Amino acid sequence: MKIEKSKISAIVGSQWGDEGKGKITDYFARDVHYVVRFHGGNNAGHTVIVNEKTYKLHLIPSGVIYGKPISIIGNGVVVDPKVLIEEISYIKEKGINPKLMVSDRAHIIMPYHIALDSALSGHQGKLAAGSTKRGIAPVYADKMFRNGIRMIDLLEPEIFEKKLKKSYRFSQGLIENVFKTKFDVTMGEILDKYLSYGEILKEFIGDTALELFEAHISGKSILFEGAQGISLDVDHGIYPYTSSSNTVAGHVSTGAGVGFRKINRVIGVVKAYVSRVGESPFPSEIHGVDAEELRKKGKEYGTTTGRPRRVGWLDLVQLRQSVRVNGLTEIALTKIDILNGFKSIPVCTSYDVGGKIVSEMPASLMAYQNAKPIYINHNGWDIPMNNIHEKGFEGFPDELKNYIDFIEKEINCPVKIISTGPQRHETIIR
Repeated sequence: MKIEKSKISAIVGSQWGDEGKGKITDYFARDVHYVVRFHGGNNAGHTVIVNEKTYKLHLIPSGVIYGKPISIIGNGVVVDPKVLIEEISYIKEKGINPKLMVSDRAHIIMPYHIALDSALSGHQGKLAAGSTKRGIAPVYADKMFRNGIRMIDLLEPEIFEKKLKKSYRFSQGLIENVFKTKFDVTMGEILDKYLSYGEILKEFIGDTALELFEAHISGKSILFEGAQGISLDVDHGIYPYTSSSNTVAGHVSTGAGVGFRKINRVIGVVKAYVSRVGESPFPSEIHGVDAEELRKKGKEYGTTTGRPRRVGWLDLVQLRQSVRVNGLTEIALTKIDILNGFKSIPVCTSYDVGGKIVSEMPASLMAYQNAKPIYINHNGWDIPMNNIHEKGFEGFPDELKNYIDFIEKEINCPVKIISTGPQRHETIIR
């Protein structure tokens, strides 16, 4: 079979998440046939603002807002069916009838996964990643234990009951005997509730891998929307302070179930500064007046958790890894408007680790814990940012142009997309 070329693009986070992937995905979704989530769960959150209307999404891809593309939740995503049903209702209340398919192979978050998540967070102590306590890690663990339950099982009551007995007893034993915590949700309650979820969701459940393959060979355009960022990738991130899935572009094929031979475009979304929700060392983290200003101006509070985010200056060590591991073709630089008004803007170019200069992300947790940022200071800019997108890149002040040029040269990747504000139209394509 001859496989025709289709335009395949991926948008991934290049920091710790919260870079503005939702807006960038929404911007490009108007020109594609499919928008696909390929990993993670409702621990991720994307915010999109269109015509002063705010949309907050956790499972459904950001492209759903256009109404035109088909939204796909791939097999690599873990799904809380209750949350998905709520999100479908939320979208419909916003006046959008979602064109949605959910992989029949996607694994399901169960109540005991959520209970286990809370128990594990306490158990991990200082090495805890700062879990959202939504059951993400336990459901991925059950998947690898071959103990999991998939979306298709909700449509087959006999199979579901058999799998539930096995999985329930395993998790209940851990919760009550290992972590000494009472789990009082009965198996019967779960069985009835989740079969009712299946009835509601059955119109959306299907073979998304086959759907995407047929779209691919027919030349249709596909956009993959990543959740979180490079430093939260379970293999390439700051382990163990990571998510439980692979966030990098290379996971597109396994998380969607299609062996794509070529991804034409890989966009790494980069916030002009850095933010982080949760624990782990953070070399370029700042405190005090500048931190409070960044947090306030940037509305740095988690979409999913509401927690205040830790903030810091842009870290090019982190970005070099993202360029290399993701195979980025370009950068989408977001929130440059938040830096407006700062007289001086430091950029971390490397780390000092015990007197050794490190320019690439270390695997050693000890090295990362001891890393001290080495900064190069840039002159800031202070201009009216309203409608600056209308002037294009050439309308930027020299200080902002120099800031962007410096990033490009340091990480060897072009900045092709620049977000000058939260609205869809506040975007410049170079």
